[in-house]
Amino acid sequence: MGAEVVVEGLTKSFGRQTIWRDVTLTLPAGEVSVMLGPSGTGKSVFLKSIIGLLKPERGRCEINGVDIVTCSEHKLYEIRKLFGVLFQDGALFGSMNLYDNVAFPLREHTRKSESEIRRIVLEKLEMTGLAGAEKKLPGEISGGMRKRAGLARALVLDPEIILVDEPDSGLDPVRTSYISQLLIDLNTQIDATILIVSHNINLARTVPDNIGMLFRRELVMFGPREVLLTSEEPVVKQFLNGSRIGPIGMSEEKDEATMAAERAHIEAGHHDGGTEDVRGVVPQVQPTPGLGERGAVRRRQDRVMQILHTLPKPAQQGIIDSLTAEEQARYGVRAGALRPSPHPRDGWTAASGDLRDGDLANLPTSSWRNTPGAGA
Repeated sequence: MGAEVVVEGLTKSFGRQTIWRDVTLTLPAGEVSVMLGPSGTGKSVFLKSIIGLLKPERGRCEINGVDIVTCSEHKLYEIRKLFGVLFQDGALFGSMNLYDNVAFPLREHTRKSESEIRRIVLEKLEMTGLAGAEKKLPGEISGGMRKRAGLARALVLDPEIILVDEPDSGLDPVRTSYISQLLIDLNTQIDATILIVSHNINLARTVPDNIGMLFRRELVMFGPREVLLTSEEPVVKQFLNGSRIGPIGMSEEKDEATMAAERAHIEAGHHDGGTEDVRGVVPQVQPTPGLGERGAVRRRQDRVMQILHTLPKPAQQGIIDSLTAEEQARYGVRAGALRPSPHPRDGWTAASGDLRDGDLANLPTSSWRNTPGAGA
């Protein structure tokens, strides 16, 4: 199973410019997570920080008991062997064919024989749908194939943690769907911890177990996918719906006067050019038939049900409704256990007798946030 990544109070700046501050989250072992955020919010910087390519000014990032912010160079070198990284453009060597590109980390970092290297390379190429393409050069293949070749190379050292930077960059929606399926299939096969940085809303809604969002130099939220997908947070609603109305501007956040003018524009009946409201919990991508079940699914269910009472009520309902009848019986809940209150101020209530001790009806909804009021 993949390694857990624990981040506490991480802060990164370039000179006087703070990229993000006090980021606190845990990437659960073996689960798939996505980090969203407008352009320029430091998502790629976050990836580079948790692998030690960039050094944060404050905070810690602990992997297998080692804080990579403060550890020695030797320790950092060893920890990096746990990672596989897929960069936006695949980062392939243009003069090497796909076989040699994928073999490169094995030749560079191990003493394996060429016969063993060949076995591993062909296995990873087949795993990523590139069997038979090993003699092609990067310039001779499509962008989607280059992404998959980069992913094959990221897999050859059997990483426990896979970082994926903008897997949909430069790809059409169909190829993005194939990449999304591939990431879920890989998680099923190798049970690695995966963190994906993306702008793609469909990928973010259907692939991950957990979703986070960076905005205004802070982590607005991070947690089970149902939390962000049902969130009333203005910046989340705006981002998911691709709307102009909200805190996100063309180049920077908007002031209150600008936002008020936009609301008046919409109230006057003008369309803002965004999509309809796409929030809500949708089915997650399932492994390709024949691969079996993802080990992360049951672990995540157990983990999320333990913290269910701390989540906002719409997220609680989305989680409960996604369980099978057998799973609902195991956890002692059932679909429809929470319903909108007939009194609007009361929000969500528990149906009588549906939940043990009524514990989901009255507990606070703010503890899932990393920073109270972040992104407000």
